Amino acid sequence: MNDEKPTPREGPVTYVVEHLDPELGTWSALEYACIARESQAAGARFLLTSVPASLQLPEHLAKTEALEVEQRSVEEIFADKKSKVCLLDPAAKLDLSPSDGDQFEVFLFGGILGDDPPRDRTSELRKKGYVGRRLGPKQMSTDTAIRVTRMVVQEKVPLDKIPYIDNPELRINEHESTELPFRYVKGSDGRPIMPEGMFDLIKKDADRGVDDLL
Repeated sequence: MNDEKPTPREGPVTYVVEHLDPELGTWSALEYACIARESQAAGARFLLTSVPASLQLPEHLAKTEALEVEQRSVEEIFADKKSKVCLLDPAAKLDLSPSDGDQFEVFLFGGILGDDPPRDRTSELRKKGYVGRRLGPKQMSTDTAIRVTRMVVQEKVPLDKIPYIDNPELRINEHESTELPFRYVKGSDGRPIMPEGMFDLIKKDADRGVDDLL
């Protein structure tokens, strides 16, 4: 039996999205820009890894100083601290808890998380043997998953104490609305917290459907 306690985390928390897609849609670009801004405000780093050299980032995203873009994989970048990497995995047996913020330095997400129905893209990272934690039973957008993780590990809010809105209905116009099949964090105004520009994107492309935007 191993009674050795994990060593405390050193340095800032790092959030990593392993970009498991050859392209980058407008939806994801807005999410990544939002994650970068919020991470910087919280004193954390945000890395986008495994980005193909051929992938051209949108201008607004490329100019986001808080975003660190890496062609290398997370496995290569953090090869010397695998035990400090926590994979946010819907199939994990344990839920994320505030104490995980003291144990882990890197919180890893497989992008794109917001598929509906989920395509289990995290499975590619699961095979690498990282310790896994779950964010509850509901599917989240990528920015929500990182926002929730930050609230738990940095702000020490238990997962079940975070206010959520599930499957919010967004009013497009007087006669039309659309339901988003994800869980969001409820903002102080009672509305789901979404990236800047996301509502306008959904409203503009309402006829295409959410699946086409991911």
